[in-house]
Amino acid sequence: MFHTESDVVFVKGLTVEAVIGVYAWERAITQPLLIDITLETDISKAAVSDDVHDALNYKAVCDDVSEWCKAIKAQLLEHLAGQIADKLLEKYDCQKITLSIAKPTAIAQADAVGVQITRYAPASTDELATKEDAKEVNVSQADDA
Repeated sequence: MFHTESDVVFVKGLTVEAVIGVYAWERAITQPLLIDITLETDISKAAVSDDVHDALNYKAVCDDVSEWCKAIKAQLLEHLAGQIADKLLEKYDCQKITLSIAKPTAIAQADAVGVQITRYAPASTDELATKEDAKEVNVSQADDA
């Protein structure tokens, strides 16, 4: 299925209370996390049908990300971001995810500190086969020359 690089479903400012941090005192409390998610996906079917079943469900994304943040109890934001991105790519039909996670209470002199990552869905079997076919054609054309 063709996915454009311009269709996006996003979540901005999702707040989750979770255990995060490396220090013993951080492991004993929850801290607020501010999460922004951009999911590149093809929204053309939902745009035509006006049916929620054809759309990427951002409520489900928010619920899942909140649950995962609480369950993972990561020490590092980097680890948490990587785990969430992997889970989103596995569960939802999207080709690219950009995820930022901020800790607004970590540094008193800053509004927030955090990480931002971008991850891509693995190529589908059909896409890999097409790329392999293209390589074979290119090799055979080179042999003929």
